Amino acid sequence: MRIAFSSNAYLRHTFDEAAERIAAIGYEGLELLADVPHAWPAGLLEVQKRGIRDAMERTGLAFSNVNCFMMNAVADPRQPYWYPSFIDADRNYRQIRIDHTRRSLTLCAELGAPHVTTEPGGPLEEGRSRQAAIDLFVEILKPLAEHAEKSGVLLLIEPEPGLLLETSDQYEEVADRVDAPSLGLNFDVGHAYCVSEDIPAAIARLAGQIRHYHFEDIAATRVHHHLVPGTGAIDFAEVVSAIKKTGYDGWLTVELYPFQDDPDAAARRALEVLRPLVTPAAGG
Repeated sequence: MRIAFSSNAYLRHTFDEAAERIAAIGYEGLELLADVPHAWPAGLLEVQKRGIRDAMERTGLAFSNVNCFMMNAVADPRQPYWYPSFIDADRNYRQIRIDHTRRSLTLCAELGAPHVTTEPGGPLEEGRSRQAAIDLFVEILKPLAEHAEKSGVLLLIEPEPGLLLETSDQYEEVADRVDAPSLGLNFDVGHAYCVSEDIPAAIARLAGQIRHYHFEDIAATRVHHHLVPGTGAIDFAEVVSAIKKTGYDGWLTVELYPFQDDPDAAARRALEVLRPLVTPAAGG
């Protein structure tokens, strides 16, 4: 397993600066934010794509993932991460999310990254039938999963508290209906803790579908607010041990977007906590 850091903590820095800092701290990988200011696909010129590739090569970083969950570029006043959503009542808003995801999958393939992570359906609006929203989400995912397969990348769904799919069971319901080899699960450890999942059990059960992990800590209150690993209530030694038992050898990406005031300090502390768990010292 290797540890990466998400560029979404570096929204006040250019992509070049973010890559340089993440590499200097000691991470092996970087999760690219498919959003402003780093890589908004709808407005990304070829020269900018070359700049991203050059920065990755220069720093020695590898792509752990492309994150197209956030949509700050749209600046939806309802909430800039969740909206526009896949299940928005307005089909025009839904199309914005669909088009963004499709462009992100194409960008992922162009850059040689392994997969894209996206939202699990968006918020369920008051008075809306959950089953109708699930049905809509499934039908939207099918052509996106097909585009991912044709592009040679994966589309990963990330369950999140407060959205249509909050738990691993709910993800499985949708994944079974889509039934596409290009569809997988981004297991966010903090989100799973928020909804009181048995994390080791969920990791063991879903090992065949988990293609990527997000790591952040959460307070004992289980309120969804990302904290630096080691400062909340999650037992990361237990989590990493459970992941190792599945034979997973991919990326663990630390996602700390609330720490934009000092992302370097947050990234450094997270690595200090996680690196000994992932790669113990010889003889240790």
